[in-house]
Amino acid sequence: MDAPARFSFDRGVPAAQYDEMVRRGSIAKGGRTGTTFVSSGVDEEFYKPIAQYEGIHRYDPYFEWEPQEEKKVVRKVDKRICTWVCLMFFALQLDRGNITQALSDNMLDDLKLTTNDYNYGQTIFFLSFLCAELPSQLISKKLGPDRWIPIQMVAWSLVAAMQALLSGRSSFYACRALLGLIEGGFIPDNILYLSYFYTGTELPKRLSFFWVSYQGTNIIAAFLAFGILRLRGHNGMGGWRWLFAIEGTITGIIGIISYFYLPPSPTQTASKFRGKDGWFNEHEEKIMVNRILRDDPSKGDMHNRQALSIKAIGRCLGDYHMWPLYLIGLSWLIPNNPMQAYLTLQLRSVGFKTFETNLLTIPAYTLFILQLLFWTWLSERWNERFLTAMVSQIWTLPILIALAVLPKTTGPWVKWALSCLLVGHPYMHAILVAMGSRNAGTVRTRTVASALYNMSVQASSIIASNIYRNDDKPLYRRGNRVLIGICVYNIFVFVGAKLYYVHVNVKRDKSWNAKTSEERQHYLATTTDKGNKRLDFRFAH
Repeated sequence: MDAPARFSFDRGVPAAQYDEMVRRGSIAKGGRTGTTFVSSGVDEEFYKPIAQYEGIHRYDPYFEWEPQEEKKVVRKVDKRICTWVCLMFFALQLDRGNITQALSDNMLDDLKLTTNDYNYGQTIFFLSFLCAELPSQLISKKLGPDRWIPIQMVAWSLVAAMQALLSGRSSFYACRALLGLIEGGFIPDNILYLSYFYTGTELPKRLSFFWVSYQGTNIIAAFLAFGILRLRGHNGMGGWRWLFAIEGTITGIIGIISYFYLPPSPTQTASKFRGKDGWFNEHEEKIMVNRILRDDPSKGDMHNRQALSIKAIGRCLGDYHMWPLYLIGLSWLIPNNPMQAYLTLQLRSVGFKTFETNLLTIPAYTLFILQLLFWTWLSERWNERFLTAMVSQIWTLPILIALAVLPKTTGPWVKWALSCLLVGHPYMHAILVAMGSRNAGTVRTRTVASALYNMSVQASSIIASNIYRNDDKPLYRRGNRVLIGICVYNIFVFVGAKLYYVHVNVKRDKSWNAKTSEERQHYLATTTDKGNKRLDFRFAH
């Protein structure tokens, strides 16, 4: 029997365009690259979503649309979904990062805490954050991120505001633990939510906006702190107490609105708050559903309020193909994290005053944003991710060496410049998180992998929080030497991860190309391999 005509899930592109995409390396012939499936001679019913999938009523393998229509829909999604997700991340960072502004207002002295006490508090926060990552992601998958994320936000805003009542070491530690437990999982929850609306190639850019809002918050927070900290003395409260109370309240308001604003999926936008007709018409919903499934058919394997079984969680944890990403997450941010946490303390130690210190952090955060956008764009333009991400270590290494050998008499402005360059480093989180989403292969693995990668990042924050020690200040020469060693190690880890995924792809290409068309059809129709274990899956690197 002759093989059926080729069916491409890449937006139904013509054969000539398909061949050109193969030639450019955008997709793999007869296989899958990242989150792009292309099947040779396989009936489209093979990739049909499950009956419970929330967008099944809009699924149509023969549905066609114009590129201009899709661009219009994506812009609409950006406006309705991405901007609000960025606002929620603004709220997270406002409460998570305002401790750096509080430090500039003598919070440690007021509470009779040392630098080491601060380190321990941050360690408790990151450890609690880490422990909450996977449970939060599992709850999100069961309840739906549109419900769970606002609940998280309101809960942590209460704790954040109550920090205004801190009285010493014990209450400081307790609040750090509670904040970590409640905020943990927020980031992978949002990544899972965005994956419902965007394709694999669109996600990195949106995640870069996500982290732009993170550093944009630091800029806005610096201006807010400049004004709020001047309330020191009002009602007998320190300026940093007013900072926690006011910014915690802002977050709570955003969380309450988010509960009514966020839709569960592209086809479930109608509500009393969002309008009885919803945000999208039937044609737009069909575009959204079918473009997502043609980019990644695995997104139709589960509905958006379906919990993971214990067996599924175990399979995801044992997916060794994802382990290189977790290994990278465990160390790549360590060389920059201590300075980020200590930036205001460092600037105060070299002679800058409270209000000058908060304003002088803004150039570092601005540089961070510019680098984030540029390198994320470049990684997709070059189709090169691990080696692009390695630039973060190449940038950081000479700065750390300079900090480790600078004479004690070096002027404050030189130290400020080096601190800004270190904090404003090339931030590759959007690239790595998006790559984890692409390489997961299934919704189940994506759910767990997002949490595990972020857990590894939080583990790195725990390590980083204990590198600058009280007996090493103010220059932290010993700490900077440790960071230099970790930075060199990271370069080898990035190269090793790149080589590993290239090796796996080459090996699968060899096996796949050795099969006849009929053998490929038989494999696709009968295989029990799932997600990134499939022979027609190719890893992004």
